[in-house]
Amino acid sequence: MSSSSGSGRAPLARRRLVAGAVAAGALGAAYSAIPEVFAASSAKMPVLLEGDSICRASATTAFAPAGAPRKLRLTWNATAICVVGVPVAQEKGIFARHNLDVELINFGGSTDQLLEAIATGKADAGVGMALRWLKPLEQGFDVRITTATHGGCMRLFSQAGSPIKALADLKGKRVGVSDMAAPDRNFFSIALMRQGIDPVSEVDWKVFPADLLGVALKKGEIDVMSLGDPLGWVIRERDGLVQVASNLDGEYANRSCCVLGVRGSLIRDDRVSAAALTQAIVEAQEFVAENPDESARIFAKYSTAKPDQLAAMLRSHTHHHHPVGQALQSELALYISELKDIQVIKPSTNATKLAAKVYADVLS
Repeated sequence: MSSSSGSGRAPLARRRLVAGAVAAGALGAAYSAIPEVFAASSAKMPVLLEGDSICRASATTAFAPAGAPRKLRLTWNATAICVVGVPVAQEKGIFARHNLDVELINFGGSTDQLLEAIATGKADAGVGMALRWLKPLEQGFDVRITTATHGGCMRLFSQAGSPIKALADLKGKRVGVSDMAAPDRNFFSIALMRQGIDPVSEVDWKVFPADLLGVALKKGEIDVMSLGDPLGWVIRERDGLVQVASNLDGEYANRSCCVLGVRGSLIRDDRVSAAALTQAIVEAQEFVAENPDESARIFAKYSTAKPDQLAAMLRSHTHHHHPVGQALQSELALYISELKDIQVIKPSTNATKLAAKVYADVLS
């Protein structure tokens, strides 16, 4: 993985969808033209391509349950900019256009509690980080990932003037994280392993409250700090930190990090609603990619960061990248293999089989 002091984002042109358009405005016009979509789920939509992999916002069908709007409960962490598609889908009427009445639940508990809430029907779906979810999903929660939402948002920082310029400089160093199961801790452990550094024995991980990581770095209690957006971005700007690496460097520039998980029983019993929710979230991510300033305005009410900061974060992410199908299964299998390498997932686990088990293709 190469080091980067910027966003690490590959050229946007590489991620542009080359067939069809799903910006929310265009979709609104399309739905106005075919109101019968709410009574059936057979309206044809274009297949969208990203490079050589299918990145379907809607597969070939515009999904919406028939009858009265379907009530669903969606969990999210309202402080995380990477879930911006959730309030965007709500405010811009994307859920409503798929005949969904979505209640947003701001969930602040552990990942195990979150997945249990979804699996047991206390919620119907949730948005979270693949590198935090895959370990508990290995344990058998009845939750299936139906799409990724974007890539980017995890960053590693050093102080200005620090000799640490790249991941290769971290051997024997102290790395500050918000918790030992954090997705950024897992990601940078994987990245260190790829640099030939054992993240278990050759790096000293130190846990601090997220908002105190910058203080710990300034006081010299740690050598670098790892944190996600928006807080990581804000601390970098406030303290003049230097970005050492991100999860958009090198081969990870085209890897997603955040995912939508749906209750397994909802998929089995009401697949159209599960598909409608999945489709709506992906369409919202497209809106974010095309309209970062408007999306930042929508999200600003949940964040202490300024709208212009939030918009800059969104531009640095890859909200056009939301694979489904085999493309997503392949990404999940790669993450599972990498989590095995850093001793998070059991070494006996078959990555391909687990990826197939935790994924559900509801848009086909």
